[in-house]
Amino acid sequence: MVRLKEFWTKKTLVGLGLGQLLSLLITSTGFSSSQLARRGVNAPTSQSFLNYVLLAIVYGGTLLYRRKPLKAKWYYYIILGLVDVEANFLVVKAYQYTSLTSVMLLDCWSIPSVIFLTWFFLKTKYKYRKFIGVAICVAGLVVVIFSDVHAEDRSGGSNPFKGDMLVIAGATLYAISNVSEEFLVKSADQVELMAMLGTFGAIISACQISILERGELKSIQWSAGAVLPFIGFAGAMFLFYSGVPLLLKISGSTMLNLSLLTSDMWTVLIRIFAYHEKVDWMYFIAFAAVAVGLVIYSGGDKEKDQNNADVDGEIEQSNNLDEEAGLRNSSENIIAGSYKIRDNNNREIASTDSV
Repeated sequence: MVRLKEFWTKKTLVGLGLGQLLSLLITSTGFSSSQLARRGVNAPTSQSFLNYVLLAIVYGGTLLYRRKPLKAKWYYYIILGLVDVEANFLVVKAYQYTSLTSVMLLDCWSIPSVIFLTWFFLKTKYKYRKFIGVAICVAGLVVVIFSDVHAEDRSGGSNPFKGDMLVIAGATLYAISNVSEEFLVKSADQVELMAMLGTFGAIISACQISILERGELKSIQWSAGAVLPFIGFAGAMFLFYSGVPLLLKISGSTMLNLSLLTSDMWTVLIRIFAYHEKVDWMYFIAFAAVAVGLVIYSGGDKEKDQNNADVDGEIEQSNNLDEEAGLRNSSENIIAGSYKIRDNNNREIASTDSV
């Protein structure tokens, strides 16, 4: 039986708090996108382009200032940039063909995809408690789906099959992107990851915009109402991308995807308090289920952290002993050298006296 204290470790609290901050940032990007959609703006790659440019400028400048060689191969970042850009594009594009309910449900495909990829490639071991937490989170989101159906959100879209396939493809690419970032942030570092992702993401987005969205950008009536959502989206995405490597390093990509499930719940709260809209009571049950699932999944790492601390302590102690041994050997060598020099001097003096 897992004790309650094992859940409330510092690592658990930081992971939960950071995950919900990222979820709120994703919620704000959704509102920015909805404002653009109301104005008839349909340029998902252009919205992401500004985010990649910010990443390239901020983190790329820091990377150039450090003047250190890359810790990972540069072509890994090209592949990651391509996957990330297309994942964003496919999921946003799916809203044109299928319903919001279908997108929300099928987007959960990223969670089992992440679990499989981390298990297969990163050799991550999951305990039964982790699977229970995942199941409760997904069950909470399914409650949201039934709530939408109960609220008569039955819009099927113009081409549901095509839209569903786009969501599944986008969710799979999201999983690949998250697992790749988890690997790179642990093998390289956050600055290098964000700098290279921003650089290649901006280049790939620019090429895609010139092919697919050039006409759309020309038709936009550029005003404050159109520019501000673009800037808001880019700022929120920049903060989101900056926080993702931290959560990946603390809790992993599965925890990231589970935390983002609550973005729909935060949207409901904003609708209640900001727009004074009424929502179905099932949303509150779903929010509670997702919260409990997150706590169960992220909790119980106290023993693991203690083991890591013990290992680090042993390594540090070993290093200290090595340093002491090295100093001792150095002092012995110095003393031996001084005796040797003194002996040579005595011999020289003796030879001089004999002459």
